[in-house]
Amino acid sequence: MTRVGLIRIAVIVAMIGALELACRLGFINHQTIIAPSEMASALASLLASGAINADIARTLGVVVIVIVLAVVLGFAAGLVIHALPRVREALDPLFATYYAVPIFIFYPVLIAIFGLSPIPILLIGVATAIVAMIIATLNGLDRVPRVLTKVARVHRLGRVATAMTLQLPAAAPYLLTGVKLSVSYGFIAVIAAEFILSPAGLGRDIADAYADFDNRRMYALILFLLIIATIVNAFLHALDMRWAERRAGGRP
Repeated sequence: MTRVGLIRIAVIVAMIGALELACRLGFINHQTIIAPSEMASALASLLASGAINADIARTLGVVVIVIVLAVVLGFAAGLVIHALPRVREALDPLFATYYAVPIFIFYPVLIAIFGLSPIPILLIGVATAIVAMIIATLNGLDRVPRVLTKVARVHRLGRVATAMTLQLPAAAPYLLTGVKLSVSYGFIAVIAAEFILSPAGLGRDIADAYADFDNRRMYALILFLLIIATIVNAFLHALDMRWAERRAGGRP
């Protein structure tokens, strides 16, 4: 493990320790935040009971579908927009201001059309995450060396072959950034949407626990989501670092 990684872990441990101490000494009201050790204990009990297994499967399943759709469709849309300069010129201002308008304002319409099903959550999640992937794809393709385009023409490669064999590897670092952002936005959108749109799922569970003043259950569920998000982000970060080492000529 690198020195930066050790420092990062030390900071996290120190913050958790400080929160634990503040809760145990009464500096933080127990009705506001419970100690991290209590969160972990409550989470262990929930997982052992199997009471949230169905909600975990539902939420994480929706998250995976959202991320896959956002990444695939975002990459495809980025390729098309990059190939059409006039279309890109028209869409660039919209991309720049896209996240200024919360996607959740459309949830009443989506509920009216699709009802309280997973479809509105999927649509909100994809709509939230896809633009990050489109922008990352455009940025990556902008930085593809022109010589690769000339190579594609010499070998008479079609657009799809050019994209998959030349442009995709060259733009990979930027695309990976788009994937990381799509994962973050998709995860946040799904959990937030479940608060207001879903009859089940981890987001719904957290909302119900909050309404019932059940701090142990609420913080246990939040801790579970934090652990999942941290694992996914750590994996993507490690993948990004490994890719950077390969590009720099380091050992795989």
